[in-house]
Amino acid sequence: MSPRGVATPDVRERLFGAAERVVERDGPGALTSRAVTTEAGCAKGLLHAHFAGLDEFVAELCLDRFARTAKKARALSEAAGRGTVAGNLEAVVLALFASGGPALSGLAMTRPVAASRVRAALEGGAPGFSTIQEAVTEYVEAEQALGRVGRTVDPAMVALAVVGTAHHLLLTSWPGTPDPRPAMARLVAALLKD
Repeated sequence: MSPRGVATPDVRERLFGAAERVVERDGPGALTSRAVTTEAGCAKGLLHAHFAGLDEFVAELCLDRFARTAKKARALSEAAGRGTVAGNLEAVVLALFASGGPALSGLAMTRPVAASRVRAALEGGAPGFSTIQEAVTEYVEAEQALGRVGRTVDPAMVALAVVGTAHHLLLTSWPGTPDPRPAMARLVAALLKD
């Protein structure tokens, strides 16, 4: 445990990682500020020193993970022509399922105030599913221009199907349900067939 009065490096990420572990291991109902700080091995008041409360913390955690995935999706354009198209798409989409994505989605749904904050941030331009969908569309178009994706494949529909399915799986998966990643890999492969 960090001693009182000593700065804790990377506080946000330390608390976010702890929250993900708690939710993955024990489910959304187990998440409390005390559970997070205990898991993080830091002072009990640290979460409230950096966030207005647990709802703000949950909203910020969800938005942070969306932003990370959106950043990865935007980098797809740099991957055009390298690796496999399916592998590149899977890496981005599966990032949504990394770090407890399904559990975090369930957590946000159980906390109406947090869900409202996330929705307001997304409406205000924070990166989310729309950003990821646009990046996937642009990537598939770039690969199509290089001849690595068939001409009959509709990039916008591939992106919609991939992101929409990921969203569905995130909202219907929770600890103990089957791993959604194999289904996403099969979907990506099916959508890219010419």
